[in-house]
Amino acid sequence: MMTISRLLKDYRSKKTSPSDVVRRVLDASEKAGSRLNAFVTLTAKEALSAAEKVRDFDRPLSGIPIAIKDNFCTRNIRTTASAKLLDNFIPPYDATVVKKLKDAGAIIIGKTNMDAWAHGSSTETSDYGTSKNPYDLTRVPGGSSGGSAAIVASGASPFAIGSETAGSIRQPAAWCGVVGLKPTYGRVSRYGLIAMGSSLDSPGPLTRTVEDSAILLQVLAGHDRYDATTGLEPVPDYIAEMGRKRKYTVGISDDYLEGVDGKIVSAFNATVETLRKKGHKIKKIRLIPPKYSISVYTVIQRAEVSSNLARFDGIRYGYPRTAFSEQAKRRMMLGAFTLSVGYYDAYYLKAQKVRTLIIDDFKRAFKDIDLILAPTTPTTALKIGESADNPMFGEMMDVLVEASSIAGLPGINIPVGLSDGLPIGLQIMAPWFEEGKVLDLARQLELELDFSQIKPPDFHEI
Repeated sequence: MMTISRLLKDYRSKKTSPSDVVRRVLDASEKAGSRLNAFVTLTAKEALSAAEKVRDFDRPLSGIPIAIKDNFCTRNIRTTASAKLLDNFIPPYDATVVKKLKDAGAIIIGKTNMDAWAHGSSTETSDYGTSKNPYDLTRVPGGSSGGSAAIVASGASPFAIGSETAGSIRQPAAWCGVVGLKPTYGRVSRYGLIAMGSSLDSPGPLTRTVEDSAILLQVLAGHDRYDATTGLEPVPDYIAEMGRKRKYTVGISDDYLEGVDGKIVSAFNATVETLRKKGHKIKKIRLIPPKYSISVYTVIQRAEVSSNLARFDGIRYGYPRTAFSEQAKRRMMLGAFTLSVGYYDAYYLKAQKVRTLIIDDFKRAFKDIDLILAPTTPTTALKIGESADNPMFGEMMDVLVEASSIAGLPGINIPVGLSDGLPIGLQIMAPWFEEGKVLDLARQLELELDFSQIKPPDFHEI
């Protein structure tokens, strides 16, 4: 399996070269991406040119090919957020995430498909067509980072960047059987990320191994003077943290098992037993039932959407606001309503108060435990079209991750098995800025469960 450390080792020993690897990745990504509709834009010319210029391998990502979700601004490369309104938008600058990747030596191979404006949990709202799940082309990959998750799961591009507002990294990672890391809110800069929910958005990696997620987070994490919401906390050595093999007190809550598919619950229980056998302490805890986070997230996110999308007009971007999709229009209208005079106190202010209760609930729980383990999604990947008649589809599919996103906690999805040929994902959540603990426990489970065996039938061995 292609990993960052293996690629760098092969580069240094001259077993292969960045140009050779990028060509293979581009070829595989073009074939898999076409079948999965995983990319909006492939940047073959730029990627090959960058690969040919790599002269040393001292940087952490020298010559490493990576796909970028299409809501991150990329200098001189079209950035659409999968919305036709931005069909001709070519940013004059790189998002901080993209700049850090380039400075570390990474090579951008393309921009991945997503739910338009990141509004959705299936990639079906993309103005460039629905992405497909590599395990079953009749099913969705999840969203909004569906293209990133699908291409990583296919093996064609083993490393990708996504963003999560509430589930948009972990949920597609669960449905596609890959590792998806959502950092603490403020751990990774949002500068240059086309905003959806500004108090929620968190960039993060999607990979096939926990180690690769740790390596990418090491590059991405840190304070950014262009983003006042980034934290000042020092960035630890995540590779060292990942290898500490500590014994944890892991909290599990029955509230996070309510309404979850039986086979996912069985996989969850088996993983709990694995942790017990490895010497971790399992502690039952009570948390605010996650169903209450749906209303809180819906109100806050819609309010922030209505503000963030107000900047996109025909004068600056070339298309009139009538080019917005129905999904975007609904969210803007609901957000404007909840912020309007006479309704602000009843909806938005109340949602923020409940948000504080959710944060305090997690703080209380983490006084007695180190980490929380729960299913990532209530079901495995659904069929294309199942979301059509349910305007709250996304919120229902993200119900188990919304509370942690509202609170700004870090979390990771790890694949733990298959149900009827479809991946099952579990999530590990930690206190704020404790990504090291998340990576450590995830790595321990990875070694025990061998994630590399969870892959679609036509997996691309690059």
